[in-house]
Amino acid sequence: MVTVFRRPHTLAALLFAGLLGVVFLSLTPRNALAVEADPALATVTDLLGRQVKVHLPVRRVILGEGRQLYLVAALDTQNPIERIVGWRKDLIQSDPDTYGAYLRKFPDIAKIPTFGGFEDGTFDIEQAISQRPDVIILNIEAQHATEDARYIEKLDALGIPVVYVDFRNNPMQNTEPTMRLFGQLFGKQARAEAFIDFRNQQIRRVTDVIEARRPARPKVFIERIGGYTDDCCLSFGNENFGLFVEMAGGDNIAKGIIPTTFGQLNAEQVVVANPAHVVVTSANWEAFAPGGHWVGVGPGADMAQARRKLAWYTQRPAYAGIKAQDDQAFHAIWHQFYNSPYQFVAIQQLAKWFHPTLFADLDPDASFRQLHERFLPVPYEPGYAVSLRQTEGQP
Repeated sequence: MVTVFRRPHTLAALLFAGLLGVVFLSLTPRNALAVEADPALATVTDLLGRQVKVHLPVRRVILGEGRQLYLVAALDTQNPIERIVGWRKDLIQSDPDTYGAYLRKFPDIAKIPTFGGFEDGTFDIEQAISQRPDVIILNIEAQHATEDARYIEKLDALGIPVVYVDFRNNPMQNTEPTMRLFGQLFGKQARAEAFIDFRNQQIRRVTDVIEARRPARPKVFIERIGGYTDDCCLSFGNENFGLFVEMAGGDNIAKGIIPTTFGQLNAEQVVVANPAHVVVTSANWEAFAPGGHWVGVGPGADMAQARRKLAWYTQRPAYAGIKAQDDQAFHAIWHQFYNSPYQFVAIQQLAKWFHPTLFADLDPDASFRQLHERFLPVPYEPGYAVSLRQTEGQP
């Protein structure tokens, strides 16, 4: 069934939304992008399989998550904030260093209105409608909250379509169609396909070798969001970083314990599994845990400080006496790889840690730099991974 969204042209349509219509009537005309033709109504299919009518290319967009900029910037490279009329403030809080890089290049990014989240009930629908978006792009985990609050119906009444995307829950299945959907919405299909091709080539640099050489798989524990909370032992099942481990030639010890993408082990389960590697996903989380045990990997990170903070994890009771202690195979990697189209960098880095000889010529840092040079408007700054185990070529 096709969901048809009607554009608001009459006062009657506005009155349907009650007080929201008062806000809507006071709006100024929307800004026009430099496009050759007016948007045409088309049907797109989102990541929940919903068919949605949208005027393409979109000119005014609300991002349900600010970190969707990771892809938007690769499509609208000359001015990635040109279409964004509102977004969730997660990029500012969860990845302040990337936000800072874009702020330096595009100062007007600070003027983008910020919103709360659908999931936690802090989304301001009146403020969103006041921006007159052509589309609102939400992550699929917002589905239940939007349905419970009947947001879709309210937005439908005002002719504002909603599409769902996914980089996080099933990234190896859903990232590529998500990238294509963004390309379709933005009228940048060729650019999206070029990015998809580059990403797939970089992933195959690992998976082709693993398939051909079939190395022994070391046991690996992924500690998820290290330092965001000091709880142990949050991890991934057989998706996201859990699947990245398998693709990189490791054996994710949580895959048979956590049935979904995200979950938690107890310390005893980790000790019994005896992993040869511990990989902490972390980032600069000063906004959430000031002075916490997070390892501030990310663009321009202080590697000496990151290594010092990573050393704290060797003292966790869950890691007492495990094999990873023998050669200090404790690593930290940028958490945001879990929620972006940049996963290939994480897969390459994991492969370097698990099989350093097999992947001696692979340079994840150079791969990410190449992505920036080809697709992104901000300069590359290294600092996305660190290890206590010092071997040649390891960060």
